[in-house]
Amino acid sequence: MPADKEARPLASPWKEFLTELDGMLDEPLELHCIGGFVFTYFYGLPRTTGDIDYYTAIPANLNLDEVAGQGSALHTKHGVWLHRVAVANLPEDYASRLTDMTPGEFKHLKLLVPDPYDCILSKLERNAAKDRDDADYLFRSHKLNAQVLRDRYAFVQKLTPMN
Repeated sequence: MPADKEARPLASPWKEFLTELDGMLDEPLELHCIGGFVFTYFYGLPRTTGDIDYYTAIPANLNLDEVAGQGSALHTKHGVWLHRVAVANLPEDYASRLTDMTPGEFKHLKLLVPDPYDCILSKLERNAAKDRDDADYLFRSHKLNAQVLRDRYAFVQKLTPMN
């Protein structure tokens, strides 16, 4: 969690949705979360979202779409859902900078979020107005270092093959 940020409890319906999902699990599950949920509930962006976008699930053998995806019983009950994002523009080493969003909150479920620089990089490729606004909010509200962002972006560009 960012050093200047205190843990805050998840709001309804997320707490109930995630608690119920956690109760259905028999083993630990890590979700590498990205998108609006992370910006809103971890980084404080003042807007709402109806899903938790995740890029990676560990282990990957659970059918999360069936259990907690759009149209699932959990979605119907709570009005929110998990959404697997097939492609995300994250640095290769992003996992080394993940933070547990809800430490100690759940028995099996762990929601991991990228650091703010990686979150911004994940928004750049799509380049939609909402994504640019999200990135700008995060950069300004957390007083991020422009050079760190430039360096990380340059590193990602070096690794990205040209078409």
